[in-house]
Amino acid sequence: MVATILDHDLEERLIEERRAAGADRWDEVWDGVYIMAPMPNVQHQRFVSKLNTAFANAVEVAGLGETLPGTNVSDRKDDWTKNYRCPDVAVYLNGNPAECCGAFWYGGPDFAVEIISPDDHSREKLDFYAKVGTRELLIVDRDPWALELYRLNDGDLVLVGTSTLDVSNSLASNVIPLAFRLQPGRERPKIQIVHNDGRQSWTI
Repeated sequence: MVATILDHDLEERLIEERRAAGADRWDEVWDGVYIMAPMPNVQHQRFVSKLNTAFANAVEVAGLGETLPGTNVSDRKDDWTKNYRCPDVAVYLNGNPAECCGAFWYGGPDFAVEIISPDDHSREKLDFYAKVGTRELLIVDRDPWALELYRLNDGDLVLVGTSTLDVSNSLASNVIPLAFRLQPGRERPKIQIVHNDGRQSWTI
């Protein structure tokens, strides 16, 4: 269900209540429209933590850049709060032209992850991520389970590979030294992450 709030006072009160409760951590603004994102469940939060740990080992330990478990990304330096998105994990490599402005990044990450929750609109962010120069985006879908890897090509993020339980393809990044594959698990499917060096791997 989608609600359109035309009462400005009610809108401000809801936003302030969410800020006071810390529930606005995942909220975004899409071209001036405030998007109240669903609170991620525990599984979602665990994925973010473990993905960020794997990325930090592959990227930060090697001195290639930095990884962030969620950050604000905008396409503008002034009035950035009028248009921004919050990827679940973001990797900014050394030499990325994006500018860290304290509360937000002006410009996209080299690699981003979106974990889909019920009723969210992660795939609708593709145009924005492409606009800010995000080089690759990994979408983790949990209904049905699938991994989707998108790559920037001529200004668009284009799907370059999918890994499912039926077809467990390895999705190799061109940006960070990792490949991703969906595999069967005992209680739920698992995401296998393999480093290009062949010595490091993580299963989450």
